[in-house]
Amino acid sequence: MANLKEIRLRINSVGSTMQITSAMKMVSAAKLKRAQDAIIQMRPYANKLTELLKNLSASLDSSDGGVYTQEREIKNVLLVTVTSNRGLCGGFNAYIMNKAKSLINEEYANAKVSILSIGKKSSEHFTKNGFNVASTHDALFGDLTFENVSIVAEGIMEQFVEGDYDKVVLVYNQFKNAATQIIMTENFLPVQAADNDSEVVVDYIFEPTKQEIVEQLIPKSLKTQLFKAVLDSHAAEHGARMTAMHKATDNASELKKELTLTYNKARQAAITNEILEIVGGAEALSG
Repeated sequence: MANLKEIRLRINSVGSTMQITSAMKMVSAAKLKRAQDAIIQMRPYANKLTELLKNLSASLDSSDGGVYTQEREIKNVLLVTVTSNRGLCGGFNAYIMNKAKSLINEEYANAKVSILSIGKKSSEHFTKNGFNVASTHDALFGDLTFENVSIVAEGIMEQFVEGDYDKVVLVYNQFKNAATQIIMTENFLPVQAADNDSEVVVDYIFEPTKQEIVEQLIPKSLKTQLFKAVLDSHAAEHGARMTAMHKATDNASELKKELTLTYNKARQAAITNEILEIVGGAEALSG
């Protein structure tokens, strides 16, 4: 059995860890509320805009679709992975990195795959393991605004138009609740039209022309789609961290109880031995 000093040091160490994890849990809970409000307000608008764009694309001729709807043979693929800049959030980052590697090795095994990383964790992981990292945007979470995300989206659209990539896919965690994140693999480019089997067919009157609408709506929709993905991941990160720190605090509390019990047993045993030694010594003297 470890001596009393060692046990006491472990109890103090676990207590300090518990204070840190508890504080991180409260900080994440406060940040989660703001991030959750942002994505809940953003999601209906982004989904409706995407739906409108798909319906519009379905009604266009192939010649009217513009450069963003061109289907090409998939030779070069860009995976946009959205993770976090910091750890201590359970398997949040690992899920995205494993999903990206699964896509590289299976679905796009015959294509050249590049990675655009948003978040320091995926940037470090893919660079360290020899993957083709085209660019990193780790500073995006420091000032998370639509304007800053739009700059990244514009760069991706420009590379697609120039033919650098034939397909662009988003991989991120969608926020469901504080304890649940859904791994999303979302097509970004080319823009896909709505299914022809869709029951809802609306005969729109376009003003201005379809071509002008496509030229303005598609870039805006794509920027909004990327912004929604980053906001989703941001909210999911805080939810995952809050849950992970809650579990860590509970585990530390249990460990502290066990160590305290062990300490009390060891202390009681030491006191009992001292009493026995004193009694034994007294009997020896009296004898």
